[in-house]
Amino acid sequence: MPPQMEHAMETMISTFHKFTGDKGYLTKEDLRILMEKEFLEFLENQKDPLAIDKIMKDLDQCHGVGFQSFFLLIAGLTIACNDYFVVHMKQKRKK
Repeated sequence: MPPQMEHAMETMISTFHKFTGDKGYLTKEDLRILMEKEFLEFLENQKDPLAIDKIMKDLDQCHGVGFQSFFLLIAGLTIACNDYFVVHMKQKRKK
């Protein structure tokens, strides 16, 4: 079994290709479906119900979303989740 980080990388790569099919990129609809299936809890817990629409607008949709743009999206979501986690843990320690 690969280490956790290696497994996470393999999961991101295989998930991207699962949703791109033979195209090699995500269309706006592919990305919306991926977000709804793979980030269900994240999206359900958002205070902003239009979060996914804002994400879509931020991406260059001219030629679809390639792996680099997809990875940057995942990185941004991960940073946001970490920021929330850090704030939440600090608040929890104060109580």
